Amino acid sequence: MAFEKLSNSIHDLNTNIQAFLHSNSEYYKLKAFKQGMKGATSLVRFLVMGFLLSTAGVMLSFALAIVISEAIGVPSAGYFIVGAFYLVIFVLIFIFGKEPIEKLVLRKFSKAVFNDKED
Repeated sequence: MAFEKLSNSIHDLNTNIQAFLHSNSEYYKLKAFKQGMKGATSLVRFLVMGFLLSTAGVMLSFALAIVISEAIGVPSAGYFIVGAFYLVIFVLIFIFGKEPIEKLVLRKFSKAVFNDKED
């Protein structure tokens, strides 16, 4: 009788441990999915906003180039001036911008993925 009780208790313990491990694994799968989706939605939002901002930048650059060309009187001069300005900005970012850009992106995505205030 005592042996049978002990055997049932061990069997129940084994069943409970398996259920606990299954629940735990499901919880961590869900948590990983949630954080992955937060990161993915942040990335998509970032890409959409970047696309819209770059489109606006292109349009404004053309408008500025046309205004400069008309002011100077040389049709292509505005485009060369705007292009040179972007080239200078590119060189400055290439030389000095790697670390600040990495920090900014890392900070933004870390905040989006690991911020669990709404839980």
